[in-house]
Amino acid sequence: MRCPYCQSEDTQVKDSRPAEDGAAIRRRRICPVCGGRFTTFERVQLRDLVVLKKTGRKVPFDRDKLARSVEVAVRKRNVDPERIERAVTGIVRQLESSGETEVPSGEIGRLVMEALKTLDDVAYVRFASVYRNFREAKDFHEVLGELKGEEEAS
Repeated sequence: MRCPYCQSEDTQVKDSRPAEDGAAIRRRRICPVCGGRFTTFERVQLRDLVVLKKTGRKVPFDRDKLARSVEVAVRKRNVDPERIERAVTGIVRQLESSGETEVPSGEIGRLVMEALKTLDDVAYVRFASVYRNFREAKDFHEVLGELKGEEEAS
């Protein structure tokens, strides 16, 4: 693993432990050249995914970008970080197990919406406002109506 500080190719693992309910391994590393310490995560990747954008462009799937978008939606909300990580891991697993290597960006957005609905209603509405490109206040009313309808059905 290359050192992020001095770019040395020779780093040493000081500590390894399971993370994300055993779905990843967290490794503490040290660089013998500069003494820099950093953490890496090792995850199983079932297949290389490509995101098919609405414009037709194809970009490599980035798990970190997915996690950031979920974190933006739940920012300043009282949501356990472990639940967020489990949701992101669940979305990635669903995408990898779909059997497709090219995934439309809309499908990823739909899966994020489903996950946020179970995490936090406010985060769900925040994400929906961007994902569905809200233009008017009535767009918010419609989403709130959807949430209210589901609560009454429960």
